[in-house]
Amino acid sequence: MKKNPLSQRKDDHLDIVLTASTPTHTVDPGWSALRFEHCALPEMALNDVNLATKLFGHALRAPLLISSMTGGADRARFINQHLAEAAQALGIAMGVGSQRVSLRSGQDQGLTGELRRLAPDVPLLANLGAAQLRETDGLDLARRAVDTLQANALIIHLNPLQEAVQPEGDRDWRGVLKRIETLATQLPVPVIVKEVGAGISPRVARLLCDAGVAMIDVAGAGGTSWAAVEAERAGSAAEREVALAFTDWGIPTAQCLLAVHRAVPEIGLIASGGVANGVDAAKAIRLGADLVGQAANVLSAAMTSTEAVVEHFDILLRQLCIACFCTGSRNLAQLRRARLLPSNLTPP
Repeated sequence: MKKNPLSQRKDDHLDIVLTASTPTHTVDPGWSALRFEHCALPEMALNDVNLATKLFGHALRAPLLISSMTGGADRARFINQHLAEAAQALGIAMGVGSQRVSLRSGQDQGLTGELRRLAPDVPLLANLGAAQLRETDGLDLARRAVDTLQANALIIHLNPLQEAVQPEGDRDWRGVLKRIETLATQLPVPVIVKEVGAGISPRVARLLCDAGVAMIDVAGAGGTSWAAVEAERAGSAAEREVALAFTDWGIPTAQCLLAVHRAVPEIGLIASGGVANGVDAAKAIRLGADLVGQAANVLSAAMTSTEAVVEHFDILLRQLCIACFCTGSRNLAQLRRARLLPSNLTPP
């Protein structure tokens, strides 16, 4: 049976991201510019570290989000199952990939209420592209995305660069902000807006905050480059050359996170984009993140098993706990005040 073109595109994306030469930004996400001041006398036990937090009133054991990474590919069914089971076991939040394909094609690819059954006690975040909000039934599509998963919130992802370099991309983004504002007013759950790897500027963050968005995922440059991914998919040398010029485009994640936190301190923030380990996660929290997201780094584990995903995040959590311990931070509130060595990214 011939595959739906949207499903084929998502399948291509998975194949490319799963290769050994995963396309990444050629820019540093910025974590290396930060260094914690080591505390040689923490006066606490490692087991005293408490990473608990909340997301929209729902308790989390740690400030982690399994970020959106799969959409219309057939493999998404078991990937999402593994991720949901792991999120439940770990007590962390989970965001799904774009639901556009499953809602439009009727091929659910695992994006159903089954995920809620597998993860009954953790925040589950639905996902739809911002460009889809411009469609005639865009607002209804957003409601269906939430209802289908019994989701606690809806992520609207911004990806103008990816759409611009993608031959079949959505290139008309007029009126998207107004649609987001309408959605934030009408949807019964909070709206989160995220980029997909190029970052959100302070100016755009202020516009989103004023539009009623509940949380922003800065998703800065430094992780997977979707321009590089689309270059791999290019059907011609010209298309490839256009896309490759943008592989280092975007705002590095650490810089983006700090700037947005300073500009709109009243809004919740998620940091994603080049978060490699628990030390990076600790630095993100210190710069103002409420949650830290990871996607491509866990995709290989998600292809394997639930246990592999749990093991992956267990390592990250152990690293995060040790970073807290070695800064004398018993909890996330204290980590946000941990001393940093001087650098041009040091917040006041």
